[in-house]
Amino acid sequence: MTVETTELRPGHRISRVIRGGWQLAGDHGAVDRAQAIRDMEAFVDAGVFTFDCADIYTGVEEMIGEFIADLRARRGSAVADRVCVHTKLVPDLTLLETIQPRDVEAIIDRSLKRLRVETLDLVQFFWWDLSLGDPLEGLSVLKDLQAKGKIRNLGLTNWDVPQIAPFVDAGFDICAAQVQYSVLDRRPALGLSKWAAEHDMQLLCYGTLAGGFLTEKWLGQPDPGYAFENRSLVKYRLIIDEFGPWERFQRLLATLKQVGDRHDVSLSAVATRWVLDQPQVAAGIVGARYARHLPKTLDVFDLTLDIDDHARLGAVLAEAEGPNGDVFALEADRTSRHGRIMKYNLNTNPADKVLGADG
Repeated sequence: MTVETTELRPGHRISRVIRGGWQLAGDHGAVDRAQAIRDMEAFVDAGVFTFDCADIYTGVEEMIGEFIADLRARRGSAVADRVCVHTKLVPDLTLLETIQPRDVEAIIDRSLKRLRVETLDLVQFFWWDLSLGDPLEGLSVLKDLQAKGKIRNLGLTNWDVPQIAPFVDAGFDICAAQVQYSVLDRRPALGLSKWAAEHDMQLLCYGTLAGGFLTEKWLGQPDPGYAFENRSLVKYRLIIDEFGPWERFQRLLATLKQVGDRHDVSLSAVATRWVLDQPQVAAGIVGARYARHLPKTLDVFDLTLDIDDHARLGAVLAEAEGPNGDVFALEADRTSRHGRIMKYNLNTNPADKVLGADG
């Protein structure tokens, strides 16, 4: 088994499975911090050397930084420098109208300090509301910091063509867009994938396992409703609602299991491979607190889906009612069930509250 890799830009090579960091932040259940940091080494040694985090993932940049520093001390710079970290810059909603270039640079400097690196491999930019403040100026600051050597490459996150195009038209070199993409949520295929191919941009896909819903754990289970303490599960339970009734979701799980059984892999490996096979997808981001599921994650690189596999899955996917519309459009509506579970001010207020999925 060899972990697949790809380049976003010359010299910027990533593993096609990226270890996600959101599950290590708050609101996702208890985390054994020391164990999570120790287990990062197993991912790197297995070939999953790319990590995803964000300035708003409370404590996660620091955890990865501690891991990189320890790895450098024990095994040398050659090993530590293999680690590729993608982070994000997400200014708080309440600051968009007043944020200054020096504030943006301060956030980048903080990420550099937290991660204990001299250059950030990829900074993925997001602006909660493009009608507020000056997002073009915000990204211009990142371009200037790229010229200074603080940032290697620039990306965007949670936008579709109407939001991304003005930045590309303004001359920004955007190598990647991070978007939600899974067998449950195929919104990037409605237009973004084709447009990205035409503009030398690749997709980094989160939600490939829908917060754990696309695993054997949920096969044959009754509808749990929305009473989760884990905010990730609430988010993806709402996506299942857009896909169709719980019974349709169960048919999808059963079909993924049938395909997985044909290849002697888990249904989650099939779900991940499906995403990796989609046009313009560079990598799938798989959330993981620890390394115990790493062997099953690596199964994706021993799996080739054939015509029959795609036909079986396609028959179920053809029944889906949604999600429809642009990437992140449902979530960007702050009055919707999807928008009301978001936290918009995590930089200045890590205890930011949500209104709840059903409120």
